[in-house]
Amino acid sequence: MNIPRKATLLTACLPAFFLLSAQTAMAQDAEIRILCSNGFHAAMEKLTPEYERSMGRSIKLQFGASAKLKQSIEAGEAFDLAILTPAIIEDLIKQGKIAHGSSVDLASSGIGMAVRAGAPKPDVSTAVAIKQTLLQAKSVGYVQSGASSPALVDMFNRLGIGGDVQRKTVFQTGAQESMANVANGTIEVAFGLSSEILPAPGVQLAGPVPPEFQKRILMTAGISSSTKNRAAADKIVTSLTSASAVAAIKASGLDPIEKEK
Repeated sequence: MNIPRKATLLTACLPAFFLLSAQTAMAQDAEIRILCSNGFHAAMEKLTPEYERSMGRSIKLQFGASAKLKQSIEAGEAFDLAILTPAIIEDLIKQGKIAHGSSVDLASSGIGMAVRAGAPKPDVSTAVAIKQTLLQAKSVGYVQSGASSPALVDMFNRLGIGGDVQRKTVFQTGAQESMANVANGTIEVAFGLSSEILPAPGVQLAGPVPPEFQKRILMTAGISSSTKNRAAADKIVTSLTSASAVAAIKASGLDPIEKEK
């Protein structure tokens, strides 16, 4: 092969080479997208800056009720990692949206009642006490599609006040809106996960609902079956289940899931 022909071939190959290099760089520099349930919101916000520093990657967080995020994923929302309730993660695995074998339980939270910061804390320690509190409350808020909603409806009905509560319930679109409306006085009391109440400004946790009505809600991680950032997603999940994440998770009102020894 003569030199002019070699030069011609090299010139023809250069655009493809640079395109491949650019695509590789873009893949390496791409942000990591995490869809996260409101129940794990505060913990994820605390931990994300350290993950960005250690990996040298940008992380984009999107929060919402697990049911709403599931709808987004089913509609084609791009993501690398999802932190949702276990049943939803399992359903998305069956749909092929989340990779088989990638689900990991991270933490759990109980259901509590929120009131405005500085207001007298109502008694919610027993069935009799929480029934009286609910009957006296002028308004009640909770997220209709929230993970704790079925347990709340069950509690209202078992207390025999389902109709009374329904008449003064103001459904919320998300935990942040719910807590903000308690803080500004729009709603007198609201229910949610303790992990959604404790970090919220302007509100305080009156207490967990009585044990007979309590339901622990798990937060489970699952990795997208189509992610191009599998190694990074795996690293985040490993970090979330490590001892280094325990303090932030507990401070957010969650109980970390202990690994089996």
